[in-house]
Amino acid sequence: MENNETDQLLTNEGAYLERLRKIVEDSIEQEKLIINNLLNPPAEILSRGQKISDKVANFGGSWKFIISFFATLILWIFFNVMLAMKAFDPYPFILLNLVLSCIAALQAPVIMMSQNRLEEKDRKRSENDYLINLKAEIQIRSLHQKIDLLIEEEIKMLFESQAKQLEILKRVEARMGS
Repeated sequence: MENNETDQLLTNEGAYLERLRKIVEDSIEQEKLIINNLLNPPAEILSRGQKISDKVANFGGSWKFIISFFATLILWIFFNVMLAMKAFDPYPFILLNLVLSCIAALQAPVIMMSQNRLEEKDRKRSENDYLINLKAEIQIRSLHQKIDLLIEEEIKMLFESQAKQLEILKRVEARMGS
Protein backbone atom coordinates (compact mmCIF):
# COMPACT_ATOMS: atom_id res chain seq x y z
CA MET A 1 0.00 0.00 0.00
CA GLU A 2 2.83 2.39 0.86
CA ASN A 3 4.58 1.61 -2.46
CA ASN A 4 1.35 2.51 -4.32
CA GLU A 5 1.17 5.87 -2.53
CA THR A 6 4.80 6.60 -3.43
CA ASP A 7 4.12 5.80 -7.10
CA GLN A 8 1.06 8.05 -7.05
CA LEU A 9 3.05 10.90 -5.46
CA LEU A 10 5.77 10.53 -8.11
CA THR A 11 3.14 10.50 -10.87
CA ASN A 12 1.49 13.63 -9.44
CA GLU A 13 4.86 15.34 -9.12
CA GLY A 14 5.73 14.39 -12.72
CA ALA A 15 2.43 15.86 -13.95
CA TYR A 16 3.03 18.96 -11.88
CA LEU A 17 6.53 19.41 -13.31
CA GLU A 18 5.17 18.86 -16.83
CA ARG A 19 2.57 21.61 -16.35
CA LEU A 20 5.27 23.93 -14.99
CA ARG A 21 7.52 23.15 -17.97
CA LYS A 22 4.63 23.89 -20.36
CA ILE A 23 4.07 27.32 -18.73
CA VAL A 24 7.78 28.15 -19.08
CA GLU A 25 7.85 27.01 -22.74
CA ASP A 26 4.78 29.11 -23.56
CA SER A 27 6.26 32.24 -21.98
CA ILE A 28 9.59 31.70 -23.76
CA GLU A 29 7.77 31.28 -27.09
CA GLN A 30 5.80 34.49 -26.56
CA GLU A 31 8.97 36.43 -25.70
CA LYS A 32 11.04 35.37 -28.75
CA LEU A 33 9.63 38.00 -31.11
CA ILE A 34 9.90 40.75 -28.52
CA ILE A 35 13.51 39.90 -27.69
CA ASN A 36 14.47 39.80 -31.38
CA ASN A 37 12.92 43.22 -31.97
CA LEU A 38 14.66 44.74 -28.95
CA LEU A 39 18.10 43.20 -29.53
CA ASN A 40 18.19 43.77 -33.28
CA PRO A 41 16.57 47.10 -34.09
CA PRO A 42 16.67 47.97 -37.77
CA ALA A 43 19.69 50.06 -38.70
CA GLU A 44 18.90 53.62 -39.62
CA ILE A 45 20.05 54.46 -43.14
CA LEU A 46 20.04 58.17 -43.87
CA SER A 47 19.89 59.68 -47.33
CA ARG A 48 22.09 62.64 -48.22
CA GLY A 49 19.11 65.01 -47.92
CA GLN A 50 18.26 63.70 -44.45
CA LYS A 51 21.84 64.19 -43.29
CA ILE A 52 21.83 67.76 -44.64
CA SER A 53 18.47 68.54 -43.03
CA ASP A 54 19.76 67.26 -39.68
CA LYS A 55 22.88 69.43 -39.94
CA VAL A 56 20.86 72.51 -40.95
CA ALA A 57 18.39 71.92 -38.10
CA ASN A 58 21.22 71.44 -35.60
CA PHE A 59 22.96 74.61 -36.76
CA GLY A 60 19.72 76.62 -37.09
CA GLY A 61 18.75 75.78 -33.52
CA SER A 62 22.08 76.65 -31.93
CA TRP A 63 23.56 79.70 -30.25
CA LYS A 64 26.31 79.65 -32.86
CA PHE A 65 23.69 80.38 -35.54
CA ILE A 66 21.98 83.09 -33.50
CA ILE A 67 25.24 84.90 -32.69
CA SER A 68 26.62 84.63 -36.24
CA PHE A 69 23.27 85.75 -37.69
CA PHE A 70 23.12 88.73 -35.34
CA ALA A 71 26.74 89.65 -36.17
CA THR A 72 26.00 89.44 -39.90
CA LEU A 73 22.98 91.72 -39.51
CA ILE A 74 25.01 94.29 -37.56
CA LEU A 75 27.81 94.23 -40.15
CA TRP A 76 25.31 94.51 -43.02
CA ILE A 77 23.60 97.52 -41.44
CA PHE A 78 26.89 99.09 -40.37
CA PHE A 79 28.43 98.93 -43.87
CA ASN A 80 25.28 100.20 -45.55
CA VAL A 81 24.86 103.12 -43.11
CA MET A 82 28.55 104.10 -42.97
CA LEU A 83 29.05 103.82 -46.72
CA ALA A 84 25.91 105.78 -47.53
CA MET A 85 27.22 106.94 -50.90
CA LYS A 86 28.46 103.51 -52.03
CA ALA A 87 25.94 101.39 -50.10
CA PHE A 88 24.79 98.29 -51.95
CA ASP A 89 21.59 98.19 -49.82
CA PRO A 90 20.55 101.70 -48.67
CA TYR A 91 18.31 102.47 -45.71
CA PRO A 92 15.12 100.54 -45.80
CA PHE A 93 17.43 97.54 -46.41
CA ILE A 94 15.22 95.92 -49.05
CA LEU A 95 17.94 93.47 -50.10
CA LEU A 96 18.45 92.47 -46.46
CA ASN A 97 14.71 91.79 -46.11
CA LEU A 98 14.79 89.67 -49.26
CA VAL A 99 17.77 87.65 -47.97
CA LEU A 100 16.11 87.14 -44.58
CA SER A 101 12.86 86.03 -46.23
CA CYS A 102 14.73 83.56 -48.43
CA ILE A 103 16.62 82.14 -45.47
CA ALA A 104 13.40 81.71 -43.50
CA ALA A 105 11.59 80.19 -46.50
CA LEU A 106 14.33 77.61 -47.03
CA GLN A 107 15.18 76.92 -43.42
CA ALA A 108 11.63 76.17 -42.26
CA PRO A 109 10.97 73.13 -44.51
CA VAL A 110 14.45 71.73 -43.87
CA ILE A 111 13.87 71.95 -40.12
CA MET A 112 10.44 70.34 -40.59
CA MET A 113 12.08 67.40 -42.41
CA SER A 114 14.47 66.92 -39.53
CA GLN A 115 11.63 67.14 -37.01
CA ASN A 116 9.66 64.53 -38.97
CA ARG A 117 12.63 62.18 -38.75
CA LEU A 118 12.91 62.82 -35.01
CA GLU A 119 9.20 62.10 -34.68
CA GLU A 120 9.75 58.78 -36.46
CA LYS A 121 12.59 57.98 -34.03
CA ASP A 122 10.31 58.81 -31.10
CA ARG A 123 7.61 56.55 -32.54
CA LYS A 124 10.10 53.68 -32.82
CA ARG A 125 11.29 54.36 -29.28
CA SER A 126 7.72 54.23 -28.00
CA GLU A 127 7.19 50.96 -29.89
CA ASN A 128 10.25 49.55 -28.11
CA ASP A 129 8.85 50.78 -24.79
CA TYR A 130 5.59 49.03 -25.64
CA LEU A 131 7.44 45.80 -26.45
CA ILE A 132 9.35 45.99 -23.17
CA ASN A 133 6.09 46.52 -21.27
CA LEU A 134 4.53 43.62 -23.18
CA LYS A 135 7.46 41.39 -22.29
CA ALA A 136 7.10 42.34 -18.62
CA GLU A 137 3.37 41.61 -18.78
CA ILE A 138 4.04 38.19 -20.30
CA GLN A 139 6.54 37.41 -17.56
CA ILE A 140 4.08 38.56 -14.88
CA ARG A 141 1.35 36.36 -16.36
CA SER A 142 3.75 33.44 -16.42
CA LEU A 143 4.59 34.05 -12.77
CA HIS A 144 0.89 34.21 -11.92
CA GLN A 145 0.34 30.88 -13.65
CA LYS A 146 3.26 29.33 -11.77
CA ILE A 147 2.01 30.67 -8.44
CA ASP A 148 -1.53 29.48 -9.19
CA LEU A 149 -0.13 26.05 -10.01
CA LEU A 150 1.88 26.02 -6.78
CA ILE A 151 -1.17 27.04 -4.74
CA GLU A 152 -3.30 24.41 -6.47
CA GLU A 153 -0.73 21.72 -5.71
CA GLU A 154 -0.41 22.90 -2.11
CA ILE A 155 -4.20 22.77 -1.61
CA LYS A 156 -4.32 19.34 -3.21
CA MET A 157 -1.56 18.07 -0.91
CA LEU A 158 -3.34 19.58 2.13
CA PHE A 159 -6.60 17.81 1.19
CA GLU A 160 -4.75 14.53 0.68
CA SER A 161 -2.97 14.98 4.00
CA GLN A 162 -6.25 15.79 5.70
CA ALA A 163 -7.90 12.71 4.18
CA LYS A 164 -5.03 10.51 5.41
CA GLN A 165 -5.27 12.06 8.87
CA LEU A 166 -9.02 11.38 8.95
CA GLU A 167 -8.41 7.81 7.85
CA ILE A 168 -5.82 7.37 10.63
CA LEU A 169 -8.22 8.92 13.15
CA LYS A 170 -10.95 6.50 12.06
CA ARG A 171 -8.60 3.55 12.48
CA VAL A 172 -7.54 4.77 15.92
CA GLU A 173 -11.18 5.31 16.82
CA ALA A 174 -12.12 1.87 15.54
CA ARG A 175 -9.34 0.23 17.57
CA MET A 176 -10.35 2.12 20.69
CA GLY A 177 -13.99 1.21 20.18
CA SER A 178 -13.28 -2.53 19.83
